[in-house]
Amino acid sequence: MKNSEAILVTPKQFEIQECAVPEPKDHEILMKVEYVGMCGSDIHGFEFGPFIPPKDPNQKIGLGHEVAGEVVKVGAKVTKFKPGDKVLIEPGVPDDSCEYCRTGRYNICPDVDFMATQPNYKGALCEYMTHPEEWTYHVPEGMTTMEAALVEPAAVGMHAAILGEARLGKSIVILGAGTIGLMVLQACKSLGATDITVVDVMDKRLELAKELGASRTINGAKEDTVALLRSEELFGDHGVELVFECAGSTFTANQAVQIVARGGKIMMVGTQSKPVPIDFLKINREVTIQTSFRYCNNYPQTIEVIRSGKFNVKDMVTHVYDYKDVQQAFMDAIDPEKKTDMVKGVIKVAE
Repeated sequence: MKNSEAILVTPKQFEIQECAVPEPKDHEILMKVEYVGMCGSDIHGFEFGPFIPPKDPNQKIGLGHEVAGEVVKVGAKVTKFKPGDKVLIEPGVPDDSCEYCRTGRYNICPDVDFMATQPNYKGALCEYMTHPEEWTYHVPEGMTTMEAALVEPAAVGMHAAILGEARLGKSIVILGAGTIGLMVLQACKSLGATDITVVDVMDKRLELAKELGASRTINGAKEDTVALLRSEELFGDHGVELVFECAGSTFTANQAVQIVARGGKIMMVGTQSKPVPIDFLKINREVTIQTSFRYCNNYPQTIEVIRSGKFNVKDMVTHVYDYKDVQQAFMDAIDPEKKTDMVKGVIKVAE
């Protein structure tokens, strides 16, 4: 077997380099990679370099953490998997010893080894990779490995929806209809919510939101989002009970403050890279602001809702690129014109 990996040699420049096929340790599986999703954090890392730069200037930078494929070899003590099994992975491996891990909140473990970020920057954009058995899952019958690779962003949406307590009867607004916003939409629906408004500035994404079950959509570039949501036709002075900020924008973060109801909740799902000024006078009626970080114990439930057909990740994929075209894939994702047509990009490494 031969192996290679796509390494970010400088911002905006991948290089596919030959590398050794890793040998699985006792509790690891060796996986032949089939599909890798292009996450927003990967695209940001490609354009600007990692959020947290490595201390060692010679550190190899790999990208990609939404991944599924086929087991080709297992470590001596692996019991749940065998060669030929189709699998997907949970890309963050916590230290399993800190207070957060012991109390069941492993997603905020400060020493988690998360793919494509510090300390190891191990990316999934490669042909073969190892992963601990404990953080590997079987792909159920009827689910493709492309869908399986998208369990990871779907789990982000599921975790946020559960933290937000989405359910039947709640009015919900999702600000941002990128991959994560659409995952939150479907997660809320899977939990029983029916009154869901999605806001974005791209018509293609809003059309997809409607297809995936949004009650209504608003193009924020064409309409005054706050005025419309606060109108008598919609939520009036009461406001919205549950708001998900999924755009990672200071503008939408401030919109969330303006539309949330008294006693309501704002879920901050998008990454805010800059300080966000908040007018607390507008929300001093027992409004909750909560951040959501990745996922925690959400993979089994997320796999099941996708398998059952209640959660459609396949139709979110707008672009599929071959592994050899990984450079073009990420250039398209940052191109001002081309990225408007891309909802979810996927790299096909093998089949």
